[in-house]
Amino acid sequence: MKNKNSTYHLPSDWSEALKDEINFFYLDNIIAKAYKDNGIKKTIFPCTEDLFNAFKLCKYKDVKVVIFGQDPYHQKGYANGLAFSVNRNQKIPASLKNIYKEVRDDIGSIESSDGNLDNWAKQGVLLLNTALTVEINKPGSHASIGWNYFIEGVIKNLRKKNNIVYFLWGNHAKKMSDVISNNKSLILKTTHPSPFSANKGFFGCKHFSKCNRFLINKGICPIVW
Repeated sequence: MKNKNSTYHLPSDWSEALKDEINFFYLDNIIAKAYKDNGIKKTIFPCTEDLFNAFKLCKYKDVKVVIFGQDPYHQKGYANGLAFSVNRNQKIPASLKNIYKEVRDDIGSIESSDGNLDNWAKQGVLLLNTALTVEINKPGSHASIGWNYFIEGVIKNLRKKNNIVYFLWGNHAKKMSDVISNNKSLILKTTHPSPFSANKGFFGCKHFSKCNRFLINKGICPIVW
């Protein structure tokens, strides 16, 4: 069952698609806990207006790629509701720099490198963190407040759709593999693009070209990275 709070944040196409997997009252409790834990107001990213940007920019019917991050950027001014993305004119984080490097090395060029990944989302790339919120300067601080319930509900619903490409980068993202379990989709796994692990498998993974080949072979328009 849906309520006004959740549907205000989550676009109607997604709330309709998820109604059999998600208890929206429980989702509201997660949101309340994220932004005002035990009645104490804390600095949380992203702001509430940006919380569901990944779903606002990538319509349910258009999803063809899912890229998982761990949690939003925990520094002030970075998180904008899309995994790995920042707003234009913001300093580009190291992980995103490494993603751009791999795109260039793999595809040969990149359409936009200003840090904002809206264009990917609008093409059907769901940029999804395994936790949608984080407390300032405390990475992983909201990993256990219940977001896994919502994220797993999203993936269980997407299993109904075939020919989706899943990018699982890093150990947190790889845990989603068992939830996906759809042999008609493509799962691409490697290390996280952070400076600590990019050289251990991310660089040279060629996930972007592998993704587009898969989509083209299925008669689906590829992503302009």
